[in-house]
Amino acid sequence: MDSLSSDPSRASALQSDDGPPAIVIELSQVRFSWAVGPPVLDIETLAVARGERLFVRGPSGSGKSTLLSLLAGVVTAQAGTVRVLGNDLGALSGAERDRFRADHIGFIFQIFNLIPYLSVVENVCLPCGFSARRAQRAGASMTAEAMRLLGHLDMGGSDVIGRQVTELSVGQQQRVAAARALIGTPELVIADEPTSSLDADRRTAFIDLLFRECAREHATLIFVSHDAALAPLFDRSIELGEINRA
Repeated sequence: MDSLSSDPSRASALQSDDGPPAIVIELSQVRFSWAVGPPVLDIETLAVARGERLFVRGPSGSGKSTLLSLLAGVVTAQAGTVRVLGNDLGALSGAERDRFRADHIGFIFQIFNLIPYLSVVENVCLPCGFSARRAQRAGASMTAEAMRLLGHLDMGGSDVIGRQVTELSVGQQQRVAAARALIGTPELVIADEPTSSLDADRRTAFIDLLFRECAREHATLIFVSHDAALAPLFDRSIELGEINRA
C-alpha cells in the first residue's frame, strides 16, 4: 500500500516568516499492538508540517484514537519511530513524555475529562498549572485569556461561567474542553471527535476558533472526526485505512 507523507507543495504553502516549515510529526515504520491481539496500527510513513491542519477519518476500530495516543505520548509504539517536534517519543521516559505533553500539546478529549469540583474558568486554566511554559504564553492575566477563548465559543456569559461544569450541557462541556486545550498556545493541538455534540452554528464557531488560534501561533492541528463534510475545510484529509497496513 502506498505510503503517505507531507506534500512538498503543501509544505511550501504553509511556510512561515521564520523560513521553511518544520515537520512537526514524523512516523516511520510504526507498529502498535495492545497486550492481546493483532496490530492496531502499522504505518509505513506519515509526516505533518508545522501549521498544517490535518483531517483524519476512518470507521470505528480503525485505530484513530490509538494514533492520537501515540502522537501525545500516552502510549509508545512497539516498533518504529514517532517524532513530535523533533523528539523521539519512544526514547523518553513516562515522566518526560508527560512533561512534553503538558508543555507542547493541547488535547481535546472525546469524553472531555473536565474536573467536576473546579469552575469553568479553572478548568480552562488547568493546563497552565502543569506547565510554566504555557502559563507564560497565556500572559499575565490567565483568567482574561480563558475568558477570551470562552467568549469566542459563546461561553462568556456570567450565567454560564458561574455554573459548575457538571451543570453544563454536553455541548457546553465540549466547548470548555476546547478552550482548555487552546490556552497557552501549544504547538500541536489534537482533537478527538470534538464537534460530535455541537449544533451547526456552534460547530462553525468551534472550528473557526480552532483554525484562528492555531494560525496565530503556526500550530499544527490534528482533527479526527466521522463527519466527512468537514474534510474540505482542512489543508489535507486522510483515510486512516489508506496508510494503516494493520
